[in-house]
Amino acid sequence: MTLHEAIEKVLRQKGMSMTTQQIADELNENNWYNKRDGSKILAFQIHGRTRNYSHLFKREGASVSLIEKSIINTITNKTKIIKPILELTDISLKDKLLFENDLMNEKKYRKASEIDNIVPNTSGIYCIRISNIDKIPNPFNLFLSDRRHNIIYMGIAKKSLRTRFLNQELRANGHGTFFRSIGAILGYRPLKGSLVSKKNKHNYKFSNTDEQKIINWINDNLVVNWIEFNDDFDTLEKSLIQKYKPLINISKNPSALKELSDLRKICVHIANNKK
Repeated sequence: MTLHEAIEKVLRQKGMSMTTQQIADELNENNWYNKRDGSKILAFQIHGRTRNYSHLFKREGASVSLIEKSIINTITNKTKIIKPILELTDISLKDKLLFENDLMNEKKYRKASEIDNIVPNTSGIYCIRISNIDKIPNPFNLFLSDRRHNIIYMGIAKKSLRTRFLNQELRANGHGTFFRSIGAILGYRPLKGSLVSKKNKHNYKFSNTDEQKIINWINDNLVVNWIEFNDDFDTLEKSLIQKYKPLINISKNPSALKELSDLRKICVHIANNKK
């Protein structure tokens, strides 16, 4: 059973409108829908799914009802009672706070070595932290210390967290911005001239041996978290990056490191020159 089918079943059974939190609580109790990672269903997930299926669900603020079950309240003169509806901006702000709290909750972070079988094949946003900032080479450990947190990267997966976040960023199966950056920071360099015959002159890769060393370092030192999300990716990503200033993010980051940009340029130069 999909999440929206489970929501519909709850609403049919109850025969009335329910808040997103009430629906989430009901589903967590009856187990009609279980998330792949085993975590609890949250209210903001109910909000996101019901908004995506607007042909099935009617939204009034935090309340959800089935469109075919909607009842128009009337008084004796048949005048409709109009309930106040939250503006979209208000709903978005509330959701952003819920998303952020869930994503940044350090209790939910897992070791990078333990997630290969649980990252979902759905869209979402992810965050990468380092367990011990001294495990990242100087001067990047000092930059991170100055920021007073251990967040090194945030990103979005508009189609699949499994493809973008797990396979590309953490396992080098494809072209991951984070993987190229952390490899350069750790001192690895691409093969000379490896991009000479390629159309894309920036997506450098490391040797297979070096890739495995980088993956091992990732598994030993990084912890990660993600949230399933299917809405205004760019706005949410931008607000999070501007607030937390992750060490390795360059785009949208007011504290982007020139030192990292310079390292990436060196790697691009090496990969585009045979000598």
